Amino acid sequence: MKKVVFILSLVLSIACANTETETVELSCGQCQFGLTTQDGCDLAVRIDDKAYFVDGADIDDFGDAHDKDSGFCEVIRTAEVSGEIIDDRFKVNTITLKD
Repeated sequence: MKKVVFILSLVLSIACANTETETVELSCGQCQFGLTTQDGCDLAVRIDDKAYFVDGADIDDFGDAHDKDSGFCEVIRTAEVSGEIIDDRFKVNTITLKD
């Protein structure tokens, strides 16, 4: 019986996971979005004109953050993301750059 309850709980949690994607702006929270709650350069998303630092991905996961043509500290890029906002941070599941 414990195994059945465990399996049902696992299936339910997977079914309820946020798999929906949305288009957002993705860039450096400090350099491009004006966030000041942490030091250094960190990846952030802007959703409905509000920026959130990202947990689950690093600013350098997509190349040099300071590249003048494509770096997140230099430009704001568009991406499809899935995840959720928890405690004023965006917990990312997936990121697919659009540009």
